[in-house]
Amino acid sequence: MRRKTAQRIMTVGAAAAAMSLLVAGCSSPSTSSSSTKPVSASDITKAMNTPTTLNFWTWLPNVSTEVAMFEKKYPKIKVNVNNVGQGAAQYTKLTNAISAGKGAPDVAQVEYQYLPQFELTKSLLDLSPYGASKLKSSFSASTWNQVTQGSAVYGIPQDSGPMGDLYRADILKKAGITEAPKTWDDFATAAATVKAKTGSYLTDLPPNDAGAYIGLLWQAGVKPFKYSGGKDVTVNLDTATAQKVGTYWNTLLQKNLVAVDPNFTTQWYQGLDKGKYATWLTAAWGPVFLQGEAKDTAGLWKAAPLPQYSTTANVSANLGGSTDAVLKSTKNPIAAYELAKFINTDQQSIETLNTKQSLYPPQTSLLNSASFKAQSAPFYGGQKVNALFADITNTVDPDFEWPPFMAYVYSSFNNTLGKAIADKTDLNAGLAAWQKSIVSYAKGQGFTVTQ
Repeated sequence: MRRKTAQRIMTVGAAAAAMSLLVAGCSSPSTSSSSTKPVSASDITKAMNTPTTLNFWTWLPNVSTEVAMFEKKYPKIKVNVNNVGQGAAQYTKLTNAISAGKGAPDVAQVEYQYLPQFELTKSLLDLSPYGASKLKSSFSASTWNQVTQGSAVYGIPQDSGPMGDLYRADILKKAGITEAPKTWDDFATAAATVKAKTGSYLTDLPPNDAGAYIGLLWQAGVKPFKYSGGKDVTVNLDTATAQKVGTYWNTLLQKNLVAVDPNFTTQWYQGLDKGKYATWLTAAWGPVFLQGEAKDTAGLWKAAPLPQYSTTANVSANLGGSTDAVLKSTKNPIAAYELAKFINTDQQSIETLNTKQSLYPPQTSLLNSASFKAQSAPFYGGQKVNALFADITNTVDPDFEWPPFMAYVYSSFNNTLGKAIADKTDLNAGLAAWQKSIVSYAKGQGFTVTQ
């Protein structure tokens, strides 16, 4: 299901171009429909009973099902759903429409890490006056923190990706290992044992996926970026903790105990299917994705939390997920907000997002649902995978921010740290090069950078 991740990797150049357009246009005036006063109940009632047409850009398949639920509740509102591309393709078109001052949708699906670049150009509507602040308890802390800047709310969380470990129980058993490694020290020991006794790599460290590596840094406690709007940004990737993470993987790479295959490629899919990798360190969307891509391995996989750095801690990170954001240029801000809110808070709608479109929920009502947690997954030997990742969600450190130029962060990874991974050279030298490249780019775009 999660082709979005693969497509993001393959189209990151287009996303970088979109970012350049955003920065170049950041001084352009934007039409504002925002309100500084709380919208009244009477205003909402009036807006939702006024004939209105909304344009909604999203790559989510079959979202017309949830939209139909909204239109049934609000028969005066018609929603035109447009899939103008996924990830970078949409962001480029969205940026062009914003720069042109015409053609932008009322509501757009935007990934968490790309919200700040649209905040930079003041292109997103602050949803707090429309009641969004009251939704905080409806979502996991880690996702809510990614849609807010101070008191402002710039999107409604739609899905999330708390990270865990999917592992081949049969391969580990062949190596004499009865359960997934609980600590990273255990993981390193298991990597040597699995390679020696089965020939499989314990996992793959993809050189083309900055997001996956950032997830590993996030779990370790690294806070690489700080951004609170405007032109001031912190870029602090090359820290002592980040270097410890690099040293850890350096050791495994030098011993040839982990693979370095680009993920979401034919070779990588075959590796999952043929047992080349005994684990996949991934997010909560991974279980559904895997059972679609490695059907012949049904019943052989299990899910577990990420290995931990200490026996007394239980920490994870988030990898992936998106929001529905309202464009500041909308002429119908109340109806647009109500659409974004409905799709991601109406119980029937969010259950459909999960069961029909395989989105892992950030909504607490579903994460805490007994029926949701009780679902068993035949592909994972009947394990209650939903319940496992619901528990993991609560361990994601919510104190994590993104800079307003994530497209460049991703693209520069491939030529710096990603190259070091692929070549099995010093990852910490690659980390330093990545930091230097991002800082240079940010300063060149007029940002004041704190390191």
